Amino acid sequence: MLEIKDIYKTFNAGTINEKTALKGLSLTLEDGDFVTVIGGNGAGKSTMLNAIAGVWPVDHGQILIDGVDVTKLSEHKRAKFLGRVFQDPMTGTAATMGIAENLALAKRRGKMRNPFITGIKNSEKAEYKELLATLGLGLEDRLTAKVGLLSGGQRQALTLLMATLQKPKLLLLDEHTAALDPKTAAKVLETTDEIVNRDKLTTIMITHNMKDAIVHGNRLIMMMDGNIILDIKGEEKKKLTVEDLLHKFEIASGEEFTSDKAILG
Repeated sequence: MLEIKDIYKTFNAGTINEKTALKGLSLTLEDGDFVTVIGGNGAGKSTMLNAIAGVWPVDHGQILIDGVDVTKLSEHKRAKFLGRVFQDPMTGTAATMGIAENLALAKRRGKMRNPFITGIKNSEKAEYKELLATLGLGLEDRLTAKVGLLSGGQRQALTLLMATLQKPKLLLLDEHTAALDPKTAAKVLETTDEIVNRDKLTTIMITHNMKDAIVHGNRLIMMMDGNIILDIKGEEKKKLTVEDLLHKFEIASGEEFTSDKAILG
């Protein structure tokens, strides 16, 4: 479903600030894989997601999504394959527009030049109310409420709905609960599981919470220094503990795991 073949990315090449963020990274995801990604600061996690999304071109290597070589496609042209939720709840929605309008934008993305030329039909509003009700946040009764007035958790849950409305080939979650309080983060993760499992979405989720990385998804990868050093799946992942993961990291890397952002449990 996703094939990343030997990709390299260097920033500020030839300067004192040169940094090689990805070093021959290769990764293959099967249809329906839900992969959690962990690693210390500078490991290459977000750089990998940005490479997939086409935020900038890779220096070397190839990226295929559902058999299509997207390596040289612009970010705009890749968007039809992808859904993405960022760390900042303010990203991904139009703050001055209503909830229903935001959902309509997501639903009609790429299908018409002017998304609101026909307005929002009652049948669409009914669909949106049904979807919003699954969140359990009371948003189904606030279709006209401006998104900028929502809490961070409400907004992130809405963004998740918008990112998955067209059932993307690949869903990218870039620390999408990091800015939320623990209770709200747990609710957004529960919603994530429900949507991913219901629609069988192939998903990559970056997180700094090792427990979340273990509990969610069917596969876990750990990155370090621009590459993957651990890839755990199946029964091995189901039995994994934070202590096991730290031990595996030490064996694979030859050093102790340290990250000022990591949450161990």
